[in-house]
Amino acid sequence: MTAASSFPASWNADNAILIAETFSSRIFKVRLADSTPAIVKALKPFDDAEDELRGAHLLAWRDGVGAVRILAQHGRNMLLEYAGETMLTHVLQGEGDNAASEIAAEVMAKLHSASSQPVPPDLQPLRERFRDLFAKAQADDRADRKSLYGEAASLAKRLLSNQDDIRPLHGDLHHENIMHGRRGWLAIDPKGVLGDPCFDAANMLYNPLDRDDLCLDPTRIADMTKIFSRRLGLDPRRLLDFAFCYGCLSAAWHASDGNDTDENRELAVAAAISRVRALNF
Repeated sequence: MTAASSFPASWNADNAILIAETFSSRIFKVRLADSTPAIVKALKPFDDAEDELRGAHLLAWRDGVGAVRILAQHGRNMLLEYAGETMLTHVLQGEGDNAASEIAAEVMAKLHSASSQPVPPDLQPLRERFRDLFAKAQADDRADRKSLYGEAASLAKRLLSNQDDIRPLHGDLHHENIMHGRRGWLAIDPKGVLGDPCFDAANMLYNPLDRDDLCLDPTRIADMTKIFSRRLGLDPRRLLDFAFCYGCLSAAWHASDGNDTDENRELAVAAAISRVRALNF
């Protein structure tokens, strides 16, 4: 496991403090030679490390537009711009859900904006991202099980076959991955995906994970959809279709891990989104 002492000397990063640890990485806050704070993200050995490495390529491509800058990379260690202390969750708690959604939409607009630089070649296409949903739907079909997975897989295939606007995407936007610091609101921890921008908006409808009072509320689903559609120029029906498919994809990931609680939670939100799509859009 990476220790602070193993950071490259050229980074001139000291006073390392471990501020978070996840299944995939250890996060250190450090101080650079000019006394500015920065973050070191040290990846652990795990199966999906490619997600994180693709995310580093996306950050380099964005070069600070809507996201933190990647300052340096050495193997699985990344030196990142410090994003600040305030998360979008704090805005939701203090100013309300719509205020938080407006900020998220602003960040997404910047993330999805054009660049003069070539798109990184190794971003994950959305069709590949959805492979676990397709596999789960096939397994249910073979077992003659009727479920939302089959419906979502069929819809996802239609959506992915008709992507007129393909862009680099964050891939995992939520209220704890949008933070406020000296350069304003910025995204952190991208996965590096390539496809329809509706996918980034879709993930937001399932968050925060501990606020099912919001995520299952049809009024909130409709309001968030309207905000993202208006600010990002997205078709609200297509956004909700992607949101339904995204939730079933997430549920398929939980199913493969044997996590029934989170699988059922994602399917419940997906069903609520489907009802809003049918009744309101």
